[in-house]
Amino acid sequence: MSNKKQKVDIVLIGGGIMSATLATLLNQLMPDATMAVYERLDAAAKESSDAWNNAGTGHSAFCELNYTPEEADGTINCSKAISIAEQFELSKQLWSYLIKNNVLHTPKDFINTVPHCSFVQTEEDVAFLKKRYDALSTEPLFKGMQYSEDMKVLKEWFPLMMKGRKGFEKIAATKMPLGTDVNFGNLTTQLFNFLQQQNAASIYLQHDVKDIDRNDDGSWEIEVKDLINDETKKVDAAFVFVGAGGGALKLLNKAGIDEVDGYGGFPVGGKWLKCNNPEVTGNHHAKVYGKADIGAPPMSVPHLDTRVINGKKEMLFGPYAGFSTKFLKHGSFWDLPSSLDFDNLLPMIQVGIHNIPLTKYLIDQVRMNFNEKFEALQKFYPTAQQQDWELIEAGQRVQVIKKDENGEGTLEFGTELIYTKDGSLAGLLGASPGASTAVAIMLNLIKKCFPQQLQSPGWQQKLVAMIPGYDKQLNEDEPLLQKVRSYAFEALGL
Repeated sequence: MSNKKQKVDIVLIGGGIMSATLATLLNQLMPDATMAVYERLDAAAKESSDAWNNAGTGHSAFCELNYTPEEADGTINCSKAISIAEQFELSKQLWSYLIKNNVLHTPKDFINTVPHCSFVQTEEDVAFLKKRYDALSTEPLFKGMQYSEDMKVLKEWFPLMMKGRKGFEKIAATKMPLGTDVNFGNLTTQLFNFLQQQNAASIYLQHDVKDIDRNDDGSWEIEVKDLINDETKKVDAAFVFVGAGGGALKLLNKAGIDEVDGYGGFPVGGKWLKCNNPEVTGNHHAKVYGKADIGAPPMSVPHLDTRVINGKKEMLFGPYAGFSTKFLKHGSFWDLPSSLDFDNLLPMIQVGIHNIPLTKYLIDQVRMNFNEKFEALQKFYPTAQQQDWELIEAGQRVQVIKKDENGEGTLEFGTELIYTKDGSLAGLLGASPGASTAVAIMLNLIKKCFPQQLQSPGWQQKLVAMIPGYDKQLNEDEPLLQKVRSYAFEALGL
């Protein structure tokens, strides 16, 4: 182990979109701060942020039916959809600012216009979708949404999906032309490249963080192993962010903070069907989301997606859930067993007991063969041919398990921000909508961890300059919403 101890202001663990977003925001707010980023793999964004490991949906709740639950009285609850849509608008505003200021380049490399559609196929679901449309289309964030049950219209929206259908089928869809496809891997790489070129952050690849300990002065000591040279070193930092995806829980536990007591993680893998016929891919231009099966996690909602990856149009269908004890795609089969301890064992057991449908769903998904997976695609695209498709691995997600107010274990499907009382260490757990709302999540982190600096006029002015909708309810201020959307459309070439 090296005796030299490096000191920096900020350490970020993990080379994904979360760390890249936070590092960029803090660099803009604290240009003199020293930062070090540690990534275990040989490149940034190779886990959940990689374009092939996520859906690339700019999650705006335009098409995700699980964000608009139907209440017992039959009304549609739009609150979560509005919140997520507002959060994605913040992401677009920051990216627009970074384009204008030459931090990011060539927006088409990471964001492209792809309509977001919802598609349902039963009488009950058609009635739900119509109610959802009636509720959302009056909200400023969702103006421009279209609804149709007309086969001719649906053939125009997604011809592949309508080919071979009978005219008497009960189907309906909504379409939101403002939807986007995002390559979060490219975006992450661009952000880190800028920070490194400006000497604003040192990016250490193939560096595995082994331990985190509190120093006597309240700062943190990070033990890092250089996997290339097989050397271990220690680094002191005033602030630490653990953005290591599935690896975050283990590191937060090693930090010994009370705030993570009782938290557990449940890993869910994923697979895609990828179309290898360019002619077929060229005839579909939309992200079309259906309804999740009973017991399925939200991240397993079936969808047929247009993707733009490395300048090439692609088409994916899925995801199909899988199970592995790994917390990361490039992780260890010991990740789940080693995460269990006295504090989280009981909540984990309780979640298993209370989520029998989810357990059954995952078992059924793991047992599905290729033919069965292909039948699920044919519900969306009836004339699909097997020779045009291959099964590929998607990313690995870890769903959060924590105690509720009664001490019972509950399964959380969103993202969970963990931070110490003094704000010197923070970490992120969870999955969807994740990357799309990275800016909103990191702004929330800044509120929690840098409260005094945030009150300064300098920080407030800078945040509003970067993100005009910062701290605003865009759905309640339609003129501001139209202004920031126009700004983003122009800057991002949408």
